[in-house]
Amino acid sequence: MKRKSCQHLRLLIAALVILSAAICAVAQTRATKQNTREKTDAPAPAQSSSTGEQKPVDTLYVYEFKQPDFLVSRIRIEHNAEGRGRISFQRKGFDNPFEEELELSEAAYARIKALWDALRFLDSNDDYQAEKQFPHLGTVRLEMKQAGRDRSAEFNWTTDANAKALANEYWRAADQAILVFDISVSRENLPLEAPKLMDKLDQLLSRGGLSDPKQLIPLLRELSTDERVPLIARNHAGRILKKIEK
Repeated sequence: MKRKSCQHLRLLIAALVILSAAICAVAQTRATKQNTREKTDAPAPAQSSSTGEQKPVDTLYVYEFKQPDFLVSRIRIEHNAEGRGRISFQRKGFDNPFEEELELSEAAYARIKALWDALRFLDSNDDYQAEKQFPHLGTVRLEMKQAGRDRSAEFNWTTDANAKALANEYWRAADQAILVFDISVSRENLPLEAPKLMDKLDQLLSRGGLSDPKQLIPLLRELSTDERVPLIARNHAGRILKKIEK
């Protein structure tokens, strides 16, 4: 009996060893097939287009204004070919400039782009400075970078209609951006300044001094219901909003 039991035990162990080996073999076969299928089905690496299509050329536009005696003594705007960029400005009494993100509206950027194109800036040698000098009005610097090319020009007074119009467009964009910054600061820390800021906004709107008043609609809606803002300023924001929405 003992011999038969030992033989049965040996046969059982042998069977288990064979079964384990078979399971391992099957698992390895499935893994190999799966890996082979994944490699076969994987998409081929993307190849460069043979149609000759080119990516849009990166362009940087820069506007800078300087007049040390002005309350805002320096303004710098830089943006890409989509009208997105930054504005920085230096105020008297502050050691460091303020810097904010800037996004020109489609309408404002279209006007600005048309003026750059009219100047043919990169292909021109004009400096746009008129014979008369008016340094007390401040110096404007225009710069454009594109595809490794870089050109800048400065003037404090110009008779070139396109250069003058371009500087005015950036001046309006700067006035609007700085005013939005001041309103944001007022809402958070200086609510009593809000009435003066609404007066300034109304004046800029009346004389066409804003880059695109419609960009201010969401802000004005918030101001008209913001209880942190004095009632007189809220009501004024509501009236300005109606003017813009007409």
